Amino acid sequence: MPDLPPNLPGRGCRQCGTELVPRMLACPACGALVHADELKRLASAAQQAAPAEALALWRQAMALLPPDAGQAAIIAGKIDALSRAVEGSPGTAKGAAPKNARGWKGLAAGGSVVLLMLAKFKTLILFALGQGKLLLLGLTKMGTLLSMFASFGLYWSLYGWKFAAGLILSIYVHEMGHVFMLRRLGLGASVPMFIPGLGALIRLKQQYMTPREDARIGLAGPIWGLGGAVFAAVLGLAFHSQVLLVIAQWGAWINLFNLVPVWSLDGARGFHALRRRERIVAAVAFAAAWIPAGPGVALLAGAAGVYGILQRNEPPATDRRAFVEYLALCAALAAFHWLPVDPPTRTAPPPQVALAAGMPR
Repeated sequence: MPDLPPNLPGRGCRQCGTELVPRMLACPACGALVHADELKRLASAAQQAAPAEALALWRQAMALLPPDAGQAAIIAGKIDALSRAVEGSPGTAKGAAPKNARGWKGLAAGGSVVLLMLAKFKTLILFALGQGKLLLLGLTKMGTLLSMFASFGLYWSLYGWKFAAGLILSIYVHEMGHVFMLRRLGLGASVPMFIPGLGALIRLKQQYMTPREDARIGLAGPIWGLGGAVFAAVLGLAFHSQVLLVIAQWGAWINLFNLVPVWSLDGARGFHALRRRERIVAAVAFAAAWIPAGPGVALLAGAAGVYGILQRNEPPATDRRAFVEYLALCAALAAFHWLPVDPPTRTAPPPQVALAAGMPR
């Protein structure tokens, strides 16, 4: 048989000559990989690249493999190891939670996670002061700007330009938290797109991720959003500005709403890394966070928590960091209810929903 060109959709398999249709990853006749040459190139480049770049290259390779391919399991292991190295997370054995995550050592691990969350605020401040390329990224994209101005116009017509600007910035910071973590983990995603009256979303360009990574990406939005709310609250208290305090309060409630463990919201992504016992604790914390808003709202939050508990996509072991981050976010965001906001402005604007990144599982 004469040599055939590289396996490409619309051409014949170079091993058996079978015609290959678009989006096919393996030859249906002989099983040869359609993108074998590209996979070799990516593997060679990944082996010579720095961890962050190698992580992105291995993810590209994963997208070119059939899910049942033997190479897929090998590459998945490389991705998990590199992801933990880039993120700074220790490895976790499958099965029950490790012994060193219990008792006093477990509390110490939880404390380190809280400190890590505080460090994220420092990172956010550094970005804003001198390394703000990421925060400015979306503002250089026409789609983000046009959708942002459309949302700003709607909110301006309803609540005034000051609150509208603060709300838009709160949602934007939340979404850029997702973008930051996606890029850190080597996953491609779109810039934020605003939906007037609803919030904003980003689209994931690659689908493979572990429960731990899913939780990191989902909770990064509320963590950055909490940082934005703290910033607005500090300015509001310093300058006695009711507008800034309202922006801080509603920004916190937007991020707290995103912790609901349903659909593709951030809370569901956080629950993806928790087992049933930790989900129960997290659901109670989420419902308790809404008690200041009234028993009816807390009851609805509790019902959403039950839904999250009953989901069957439990991981082999709970990710301790995701668990502590979720509980800390519920407590910190709930505290904004007690900001000294004048009663007439407490119920002025209805809550707007900052949608979680549109990232299929």
